Amino acid sequence: MPTPPPSDDTLMKGYDPNVTRRLIGFAKPYRWQLFFCLLLMLVSSAMSVAGPYFVKIAIDSGLRAGSLEVVRTAALLYLLVIALQWVSIYSRVNIMSRVGQSIIFDLRTALFGHLQQLSLSFYSRYSVGRVITRVINDVGVLREFITWAVLAIARDLFTLIGIIIVMVGMNVRLSLITFVTIPLMVAATIWFKRFALENYRKVRAAISWVNSVLAENINGVRVVQAFSREDINYARFRDDVNRNNRDTNLRAARIAAAYPSVIDLLGTTATALIVWLGGTAVLGESITPGVLVAFVLYIDRFFEPIRDLSQRYDTFQSTMAGGERIFGLLDTPVEVQDSPAAQELPTIRGEVIFDGVDFHYSDDPAPVLSGINLHVQPGETVALVGETGAGKSTLVKLIARFHDSTAGRVIIDGHDLREVTQQSLRRQMGIVLQDPFLFNGTVRENIRFGRLEATDAEIEAAALAVGAHEFISNLRDGYATQVEEGGLALSVGQRQLISFARALLADPRILILDEATSSVDTQTERIIQAALARLLKGRTAFVIAHRLSTVINASRIVVIQDGRITEQGTHAELLAQQGAYWALYSMGFED
Repeated sequence: MPTPPPSDDTLMKGYDPNVTRRLIGFAKPYRWQLFFCLLLMLVSSAMSVAGPYFVKIAIDSGLRAGSLEVVRTAALLYLLVIALQWVSIYSRVNIMSRVGQSIIFDLRTALFGHLQQLSLSFYSRYSVGRVITRVINDVGVLREFITWAVLAIARDLFTLIGIIIVMVGMNVRLSLITFVTIPLMVAATIWFKRFALENYRKVRAAISWVNSVLAENINGVRVVQAFSREDINYARFRDDVNRNNRDTNLRAARIAAAYPSVIDLLGTTATALIVWLGGTAVLGESITPGVLVAFVLYIDRFFEPIRDLSQRYDTFQSTMAGGERIFGLLDTPVEVQDSPAAQELPTIRGEVIFDGVDFHYSDDPAPVLSGINLHVQPGETVALVGETGAGKSTLVKLIARFHDSTAGRVIIDGHDLREVTQQSLRRQMGIVLQDPFLFNGTVRENIRFGRLEATDAEIEAAALAVGAHEFISNLRDGYATQVEEGGLALSVGQRQLISFARALLADPRILILDEATSSVDTQTERIIQAALARLLKGRTAFVIAHRLSTVINASRIVVIQDGRITEQGTHAELLAQQGAYWALYSMGFED
């Protein structure tokens, strides 16, 4: 297993105003609920500050004066304060839970929509595990911050300010003794911030690595078992990936535990000073016993929001880390976009022209295709052959506009593909891949995937036409059989036949078969070959294949070498030339 890449998991800052601004943007639709929560928070903070003061009144104006009425009144007011505080906290938590979940709903929806739009080049650079980490783990961190931490931080600050005002109003000298610990707390915060940020970066990177390796091994479990790699992969996951995640989290936990412990120590020290010096003042009758008791209660409440703020700093660091990664993903540019003036592509006949097309990937200047000139007539079947890596798949991806050419034009029925919308183009195309992907659902739902309005009769007719109806009917629940994620309940050949039925049902004008028969057995291939005549009839088709039987009947065979078209013609014409195609034919297309 590879070591974790030095990706954007490690490119982080402390407080990032851009993350805060973007979060505020997602919270804006719920500003009135947030404002009401702010009012409730002010009420609960005021009640928290008022409680100890009623204890002071009960002692000084009640017990010392021998007035049971004052004691009773102070006790009732204290109970009222506690009840109001409970109601305000309960209401605020309920509202914030709904607001927080709503914001996260909007954020995850935006992420999913953006991921659907990102070009294929993005997914060639980012592993599935890393993407899932952002959508699940990082968004979960933001949910924690939005739902609980935002107003809690404001509540703690208001409570702290209120306690300071009341304490100074009761006794300036004792207040100053309490506040002498504040510089020490500032120093502890600076120390904690210095070490915490780097650890939270490493924590997020570690869990991203775990997710990436898990996804890779689960997706490749057949290869793992085929080569008896279970023990080796287990040991590497345990000793490298999972151990790194555990140790990184433990280091972060040790640092996180140090800060609140220091705050608790400072709070205990302040309480001891107040009891000692305040007790002396009570004996000297310079302050009343009620003031001393109230001060002891306020000191605990004074350090409670500070302790809470220290824990929120943990969440704050994680939020800055997760937020930077999430918004970085949302800001990832979509490389293939419709132009503002893009038009709907009308119903096409299927004429395809490559006019001086070059292509290279945005992050790699090495040419993949160079000087491609090709004119395909409507209804023509063109077989693309060549060695692996020659550029065959890239060429057909340009037809579907999964990539845009870096030079030249791809034209369909006289329309430059950059001038039409992607949806109107792809609605008239069908693609069958070497390893067809089926979604979790029934066979019927997978065939209907490209044409949702299709009836059950039309679905069965498409399956019958490509030779899939018989095996589907023999499944446990027929067309209602669940195929499981990725179609794991079916064989490769069965998945391929379902993908053929899906393509046929969509009735595309242009059909792309990317090595669609290379993974099936000979018997299944014969079924598919019999269905190809039905599938290709009246359609422009581009067929990539290594098997002679798939390409021999094509209208034209195009040989691609090192990104260039070197030969084209019929099977017989190319054999007569005894060039590159003849060499491939002699090797039985086993390249």
